[in-house]
Amino acid sequence: MFDSPLSQSAYDVLGVAADAGDEDLRRAYRLRLRATHPDTGGDAAAFVQVQRAWELVGTPESRAAYDRGHGFGEYAPQPDAPGWRPRGAPADTRPKARVYGHPGGWRRERYLVLVREWAGRGVDVDDPYDPALVRRAPHEIRRLLADALAEEETARIVADLGMGFTVWHDVAASGRRGEPEAKLDHIVLSPSGLYGVLSEDFGGPVSLRRGELVGGDVDGAPIAELLARMRVIARAAGVRFGGAIVVLPDDDLPQAIVEVGRVRGIPVVVCARSALATVLRRGVPGARDVGGNEMFDVRTRLQHAVSFV
Repeated sequence: MFDSPLSQSAYDVLGVAADAGDEDLRRAYRLRLRATHPDTGGDAAAFVQVQRAWELVGTPESRAAYDRGHGFGEYAPQPDAPGWRPRGAPADTRPKARVYGHPGGWRRERYLVLVREWAGRGVDVDDPYDPALVRRAPHEIRRLLADALAEEETARIVADLGMGFTVWHDVAASGRRGEPEAKLDHIVLSPSGLYGVLSEDFGGPVSLRRGELVGGDVDGAPIAELLARMRVIARAAGVRFGGAIVVLPDDDLPQAIVEVGRVRGIPVVVCARSALATVLRRGVPGARDVGGNEMFDVRTRLQHAVSFV
């Protein structure tokens, strides 16, 4: 709820400045609690947010920990490493998925350029991932980081699914390099099918209307754009996608897995991040399985056709 660059801080939810005194903070909490309580006509979701905010900053110890923050750079990509892995990940000898490309890499780089320009007019800042700095940044800058983090979270989940899976990240979907707005976040090849995957964080709840995502911060038509990019890759590689998957933060969906049905002939599922492994192992309903020699052929075709942004 509070771990997205697009979400409000605990202080924003309580309606006080970050440097408010303890008594002012306590008074604001009580006022917000009364104003949002469902028994007095308040909003239940807002009431829960207020309670969670108080848990984070309601005691000197928790407030100090929250103010220090974990930052948003804990899992920055490592360009000198083969493939991709999270920073500081413990040694794990289990077989991993085959991984190509750097998830969220372009958006991380663009974020760093823009946040430094905004914060220091091109002069380096001490910590570009400091939570206080991130939350003050303009929305379009925070959105870059939120999307990068979303892509990295998906990458971690898919990497742990095992050697039967192959994934390509940050794939150019325009036929030309350097056009990130025409990229496909992930291509996942698995025994359950070949999928195009979009990882998003819109900063709040979303819903579906006529086969498309809608919500307060949803721009354009994400599902239609995902399918269009998948068609570009399918033509270039001579492959057929079995389905499309949109991955969102757990709090932003009314249920963990939403089966959208066929959109422009492609089965589509929208799922919470915690349900992604289940979806990929089980398969998208209506998607065609890929196995045996066909999986090897599809992997080879994609390897020859894929380029990265």
